[in-house]
Amino acid sequence: MPVPTHVQRVKNIWVAAGDGDLERVRELIEDESLSPNVADPNSYTPMHAAASYGNIDILTYLISRGGDVNITDDDGDTPLYTVENVETARFLIENGAILMRTNNEGVSPIDHLAEDFPEVSAYLHTLTTTTELADASLLPLHEPSQHAQNVASETLTSSLMASAQEIMQRAEAEGRDPEEELRRLVGQTVLEGVATGYGLGQDAEQEERRGAVDEPVDGVKRPRTADDTG
Repeated sequence: MPVPTHVQRVKNIWVAAGDGDLERVRELIEDESLSPNVADPNSYTPMHAAASYGNIDILTYLISRGGDVNITDDDGDTPLYTVENVETARFLIENGAILMRTNNEGVSPIDHLAEDFPEVSAYLHTLTTTTELADASLLPLHEPSQHAQNVASETLTSSLMASAQEIMQRAEAEGRDPEEELRRLVGQTVLEGVATGYGLGQDAEQEERRGAVDEPVDGVKRPRTADDTG
């Protein structure tokens, strides 16, 4: 009987998710009871792998089995940080991925993707300037303190009143109706309020992280695991 010269190695769940091998991913989750959120030694999960390679069918299956679209690796990166095309980014956002967040280095998904995948970064940026900001999944992770909210509100209100008075005085002097200009002012103030709330949320998150983490993890993440064993 001939002795085999090498044994074919079986894909692990991270490689299978990256390769788009749905059959193998199903086998590992349903037959071997692996979690869709299981991390490899580098904290890389099947969710990250599938997102990185744009395998939406794998992501759909993983989510149906409890996959977390906001799971983080040791760098604080969620699957959204790994995407390389707009379609995958849109899928993650539509399934609850949080856009308004930062990783352990204080970098947002938009900024993280800007250099290598500018079209994805640009798409994500458009979401911050539309009514989609009203979606809870796009709001800051951490609630700012009541004092910070009060101070910000008073500042915006004072600015609004001062600007409105100036517009009305100028319109009266010019003999015109100030209604349209006042409407634009209110709209601009609302947008500034949203931006201020996001900034306060980021400050709260960073403050909490400084209190909980002494040093950021300094690791190099690879696109997929080098170990092909199951």
